Amino acid sequence: MSNNILLTIGSRTSNLAMWQTNHIISLLEKAWPGIELSVEPFVTKGDKTLDKPLPQIGGKGLFTLELEDALRNGRIDFAVHSLKDLPVENAEGVILGAIIGRADVRDVLVSANGEKLGNLPVGAIVGTSSLRRQAQLRQSRPDLDIRSIRGNVETRIRKVMEGQYAATILAAAGITRLGLDEHVSQWLPLDVMLPAPGQGALAVQCRANDKETIRILSAIHQPDVATAVTAERSFLHHLGGGCATPVAAHATWKDDKLHLTGQVSSVDGSKEILVSRCCADGWMLGKGLAKEAIEKGAREILAHV
Repeated sequence: MSNNILLTIGSRTSNLAMWQTNHIISLLEKAWPGIELSVEPFVTKGDKTLDKPLPQIGGKGLFTLELEDALRNGRIDFAVHSLKDLPVENAEGVILGAIIGRADVRDVLVSANGEKLGNLPVGAIVGTSSLRRQAQLRQSRPDLDIRSIRGNVETRIRKVMEGQYAATILAAAGITRLGLDEHVSQWLPLDVMLPAPGQGALAVQCRANDKETIRILSAIHQPDVATAVTAERSFLHHLGGGCATPVAAHATWKDDKLHLTGQVSSVDGSKEILVSRCCADGWMLGKGLAKEAIEKGAREILAHV
C-alpha cells in the first residue's frame, strides 16, 4: 500500500458509531500498513429527530441517507454502520464493500433496580422504539406498558436510571462495545428475544464503481459472517418487510450448513410465526424460509403493522 492513499470515512458521531469506525480503521491499518484514513463526522436526520418513534418518521434509513449522499458526491470514500440499521436494498450507486465480525447477537434488558424481565412489576414502563422488541416483549409480558424511547445507548440507559422508564431493551453488541456491561440486568435468551436481521455485524458502504476502495475493503471482509447475515436479511426482504417491522432472524453455521430461524410477530404479541431450516446458500435460504412463513400467514400479520 503506497503512503499517499488517503481515504475518508463517514461516521455518525455517537460513541458507538465512533467505536465502530475506529474498529474498522484498526482492521484496515493492520491489513494495509501505511494506509491513511481520516474521519468525517455526520449528524443524521435520525439522530436529530428524537421526539417521534422511529417507525413513524421513516425507519432506520434516516440514519444512512446523508452518508449515502456524501458517498455518491465523493465527499467520503466509505461509511461504517451497524448492519441491522441498513435497509436490505442497496441505495443507488452504493454497495456493501465489507461485512465484519459479529458481536453477541442477543438483546439485553437494562432495568433501574436490576430486575430481570420476569420480575418487572405489573404495568412497568419499558422503553423501546423497535416493533420487533415490542412484539416479543408482549408475548412474554403482555402486562407491561411499552413506550417509545429515543437517543443513543448512553441516553437510553440514563433515562432508565433517572426513573423515566423501569427498563429498556438494547442490543448486547452496542453495550459490550462501549464497555457498559455493568448496566445489564439480563442477557435475554434467543427463545425470549430473537434478534433483528444482521444484529451484531458491522457493514462498510462504498461506491459501487470505486474498484480501488472495494479492493482495499475486501481484505477485511468476512465471507462466513456475510453469508449468515445475508440469509437473515433475505428473509426480511422476501417477506416485504423493512427495518421497522416486527421481523426477527438468526443464522448460525453448524457442520458446514447454515441454520436460519425466522420469526414474524404481530405488534400486540397475539400472533407469532416461527420457522427454521438449513441450506448453504444464504440468499436462497432466506427466500425459502420467507416463503414458508408467508404460507403460514406472515403477510397478513405484517399488513396490520
